Amino acid sequence: MATSLDQLSDDPTRTVRDEPGGSPRTPSRRRRLYKHVILIVFGFAMLYPLLWMLSSSIKPSDVIFREPSLIPSAFDFSNYTEGWNALARPFHHYLFNSLIIVVASVIGNLLTCSMAAYAFARLQFRGKKWFFAAMLATIMLPIHVVIVPQYILFNELDWINTYYPLIVPKFLATDAFFIFLMVQFIRGLPRELDDAARIDGCGHFRIYARVIMPLCVPALATTAIFTFIWVWNDFYSQLIFLTDPDLYTVPVALRTFVDSQGESAWGPLFAMSIVALGPIFGFFLAGQRYLVRGIATTGIK
Repeated sequence: MATSLDQLSDDPTRTVRDEPGGSPRTPSRRRRLYKHVILIVFGFAMLYPLLWMLSSSIKPSDVIFREPSLIPSAFDFSNYTEGWNALARPFHHYLFNSLIIVVASVIGNLLTCSMAAYAFARLQFRGKKWFFAAMLATIMLPIHVVIVPQYILFNELDWINTYYPLIVPKFLATDAFFIFLMVQFIRGLPRELDDAARIDGCGHFRIYARVIMPLCVPALATTAIFTFIWVWNDFYSQLIFLTDPDLYTVPVALRTFVDSQGESAWGPLFAMSIVALGPIFGFFLAGQRYLVRGIATTGIK
């Protein structure tokens, strides 16, 4: 018995403590250190494009691609002033255009997707399973499949070169992902709350508005954050439906900095790209804890 205890105490790979309250031995600390180093390396690899773009935004345009290092040899903050006024309108004009579409899209998704989710999670109607399956099937449809029929429809409505094709579908519960997310969240709420509200005389609308929605704040916040990010970064749809430069949003305006035949303004482009990322970072950081709660409680990994 004494021999086995001596062997355990002499084994350098053991991570037991020498005494109660003591610190772990060196191998355990080294493993944690290796994990942290690996995470730092992968984190830096993921952030490198962003760091390179930030570094390029304060470099002279003629040295951006000749000096790929993250630390500039010369600083040129004029890229921000030039980029802000380089286009037909000041850059805040395009920020405001994007903000109009984003705010309307967030409101539309929160309102209609939550109503559709409540119907699928709480109401009983004929063909419910088939409608839910058809709704989920639309997630697998890429935008390139539906963009042509949408363009024909909106052209017949004379909505091309307006914000209606980008805003109105959000008020029709067309984002199946958010409906599914809220359905999963609402299904986790006890039905006894609905029964208690129904005893007090509440109908479906009052149960939805006064009982379910106050409890769905994490799922609603998740929907708002993802909608903000996706609509703000949407380039393809906005390029298709918007042709008037006065209606350009941030992604389309950034594209105008790149000239396929002449000289591209890379410095102002990177500078305005950094400016365009500001609202996304701010909105994400403001609702980060709700985002984590919403994803964790809906079972979506």
